[in-house]
Amino acid sequence: MNSLTREDVRAIDRYAIEVLGVSGVVLMENAGRNAARELDEWIRHDRRRRVAIVAGAGNNGGDGYVIARHMARLGYDVTTFLVAPEEKITGDARINLDILRKLKYDVQTVNSMDHFAERLREYDAIVDAVGGTGIRGALRSDLAAVVERINLAGKSVLAVDIPTGLDCDTGEAAGPCIQANLTVTFLARKRGFDNPASRPFTGEVVIADIGVDADYVMSRMKG
Repeated sequence: MNSLTREDVRAIDRYAIEVLGVSGVVLMENAGRNAARELDEWIRHDRRRRVAIVAGAGNNGGDGYVIARHMARLGYDVTTFLVAPEEKITGDARINLDILRKLKYDVQTVNSMDHFAERLREYDAIVDAVGGTGIRGALRSDLAAVVERINLAGKSVLAVDIPTGLDCDTGEAAGPCIQANLTVTFLARKRGFDNPASRPFTGEVVIADIGVDADYVMSRMKG
């Protein structure tokens, strides 16, 4: 499978939902569950048990909510930090946030960057589920502040699909960007990962399944 552009990713998602009939909730569940499996495999041998999930408003945040649920089920001490106004969390992401709340898992809204920075020091690993492949150019100031606090925390960081702030297609960062140790990306590597300049941000890259064969979908769309 060749690396994917952001437009490829969007087209595959649309095809899976509109043509194959795989719901967005199912795709999100598969992505988050398999990312949680990779996270567990990565950190369990070091006996690191406290995990902070930092989640935005979009589908990347939704993946983070699924990861939080599965990591909690595996016995980790998990806190999900919302870095977007809760009213902006909609669709499939909202469904998974509501599930977290109904299960009484720890979900906190970030209102103070200073307090957020202090809290991050309490955890052993941080999951970046803030922004996904759709980000272009420099981050908004509020998201840039979140990224800077995560990088300054000095913890092991897993990026969900792509480090927040990295351009999916170019592999360049136009401003603050998550410096991950591990990136769990979905479907296939992203085009920007072919750029050596992306490596300080992605760390090791692992591909996780979401229940859709990207090669098959791409061939059907081209056919």
